[in-house]
Amino acid sequence: MHSAAAALAMSLLLSLLLLLQLPAVASAVPVSRCPTRCGDVEIPYPFGIGANCSIGGGFNLTCNTMESGLKKPFYGHLEVLRISLTMGYVRMLNRIISQCNEPLQRAPKMGRGALNVGRDDGPYRFSDLRNKFTVIGCDTLAYIQDNHGNNSYASGCAAICRDEWSIGADGSCSGLGCCQTSIPKNLTQYTVKFESRSDNSDTWRFSNCSYAVLLEAEWFRFQTSYITTNQFMQINDGWVPVVMDWAIGSETCEVAKRNLTSSYVCVSAHSDCVDSSNGPGYLCNCSEGYQGNPYVSDGCQVCALEYILDVDECNLQPNPCPNGICHNLPGNYSCDCPEGKHGDAYNGTCTPNQKLSLAVKAAIGTSISLTFLLVFGMCICMIYQRRKLVQSRKRYFSEHGGMQLLEEMRKLSLAFRIFSKEELEKAINRVDKNNRILGQGRYGIVYKGDIGDNQFVAIKQPKVINERQKKEFGKEMLILSQVNHKNIVKLLGCCLEVEVPMLVYEFVPNGNLFELIHSRNIDNLPLAVRLNIARDSADALAYLHYSASPPIIHGDVKSANILLHENFTAKVSDFGASRLNPKDEDQFATLVQGTCGYLDPEYLQTCKLTEKSDVYSFGVVLLEILTRKKAIFFEENGEETSLASSFISARKEDRLEELLDNQVTSEGDAELIERIGELAVQCLSVRGEERPTMRDVADQLNNMRKFHPVPWTPPNAEDIESFFPVPSDTQTSTGNTSHIQEVALLIECAR
Repeated sequence: MHSAAAALAMSLLLSLLLLLQLPAVASAVPVSRCPTRCGDVEIPYPFGIGANCSIGGGFNLTCNTMESGLKKPFYGHLEVLRISLTMGYVRMLNRIISQCNEPLQRAPKMGRGALNVGRDDGPYRFSDLRNKFTVIGCDTLAYIQDNHGNNSYASGCAAICRDEWSIGADGSCSGLGCCQTSIPKNLTQYTVKFESRSDNSDTWRFSNCSYAVLLEAEWFRFQTSYITTNQFMQINDGWVPVVMDWAIGSETCEVAKRNLTSSYVCVSAHSDCVDSSNGPGYLCNCSEGYQGNPYVSDGCQVCALEYILDVDECNLQPNPCPNGICHNLPGNYSCDCPEGKHGDAYNGTCTPNQKLSLAVKAAIGTSISLTFLLVFGMCICMIYQRRKLVQSRKRYFSEHGGMQLLEEMRKLSLAFRIFSKEELEKAINRVDKNNRILGQGRYGIVYKGDIGDNQFVAIKQPKVINERQKKEFGKEMLILSQVNHKNIVKLLGCCLEVEVPMLVYEFVPNGNLFELIHSRNIDNLPLAVRLNIARDSADALAYLHYSASPPIIHGDVKSANILLHENFTAKVSDFGASRLNPKDEDQFATLVQGTCGYLDPEYLQTCKLTEKSDVYSFGVVLLEILTRKKAIFFEENGEETSLASSFISARKEDRLEELLDNQVTSEGDAELIERIGELAVQCLSVRGEERPTMRDVADQLNNMRKFHPVPWTPPNAEDIESFFPVPSDTQTSTGNTSHIQEVALLIECAR
């Protein structure tokens, strides 16, 4: 008997020590007199109502009788809606904070200022998973803050709507009249503040109040009427559900189990300790296979017994699911809203779903059908257009001799490349748009392109092509692709799947002869440089006439088509006007081609394009080099005249020095100048048979170098760059092709 008394005394002493150590979580077993419900809400231990009915602290609730006679549980001033032991949360009602303005008022007339909820030392934390900070209004900015403890927190949410028509739709809270934001873990209290509006003139007619509250996200559904009326504040007189996570004490399970002085409350024989997922502390759960109240001795029972001893809560009075449908579960129950309603069935807040009228349903169905038909029609149209485009590309490729060209390229193993339209578009787009156009005129445009690895090319896009050219195009490309001479611009490839084929040439960066000799920015142009360019050009034309197979007539020889590479190396360009040497009269050109001032007069009479036509045009280029005058220029009396006729007349009348460039007369000896002039006059003979061949012209220019030695190259690279208005590696486009420092392949007579 003494032993039993001693054991009882020791037990009471330990209980007293535990109560003194942690009074906030003092373990007490509820007595039979403690109420287990308050109104419709079940109050399970460790929560309780009355002395010694809870473990103390924030778990002690009050049961208040309302004016209507109903009883409701409260934690402080917050009404408790439901307590969950297994999930570790309590649903409470939280007060809405509002701010209202008068029209055109600078500061809010009414604002309840700030609201503080919770305590740092209490068991409750606002659930970061189930709650959202919600702001409703127009031009409204509200802040949620927690400046307590070591970690301060602040966030905000802005709801915007400029007029009644810009308010978001029902059920949508994405910033238009309604805004929501998440909260962090371990938030025990918060303060709400509004940013004062300086001017509400745009919205006061339909919305002069703003609202902010932390509420249960799953419960809330935005209504546009919350903006234009005070309906939101009428919900439970301005109180809405919020979910509070709760936990026991401030220790982890491991520490609580190890510390004998702590009030470890998982006292059931079949209970497990679980650390809180939101802040410090722990919860108790029944072990697997058991269910019940783990905070009470023998509270966790075998699940099988629960089925045998199950009480049908749905038959209890009052009904646990007011205005809802109750479903009995083993050891529990669930509440659902009736069909056609939604909301919180546990609290009887089920509201009818908005029903659409037959007309609205018909309109929606018609709109969906029309949208489907429109999208379907667009898809069919896109597929048709794509097929049409593919077919047209195949047709163009065939018309331009693409298949024959591919076959010959395979046989000869040529490096010539056939580009797709997309490849050339990408190449052009890789170049800065201010520098893309190298030249343009009546017959087409020349673009600068980058085909990869900074390999620049000149892409010529003609505007028109006749039927004869279509049929012969592939054959001509095959021949022109085999032209390989250091003084001829290399034709790298073409694009045949477009209506007018595009040509791809190597890119020559240092401009052309026309720019060099006619630029006002270049005063110093040595005779050696001029003659070197003339010799290179003559060699290139001689190659076309006698070494190409079959021979090729350029057809548009002029200073603008002589490009300049490094060290003033000349490269003859623009085979857009070139034609294969005709073998019979049916192949003679029927349209005038070439450029005014350079045209062979015999070609104008007979329409027969021959090698001697290129010789005549080259003679005009020689005169440009000697005189620095254009092929068609204005004399001092203002009359327009031909350089060729003026030079011939001046030579006959022994007044040649009037036309020659001053630097030429000062640098070159009279004999050399005379020989160059004589060569030019021979090239300009009216009768083609009296003109020398391009091979003869090239030989004479080479002989002049042997018998009249002059420094034919500038002394260094700096001198080369000094001849250009801008550095040679700068690619610019001023909009005037006579100042472009790149390839200029098209300069027409009209200019």
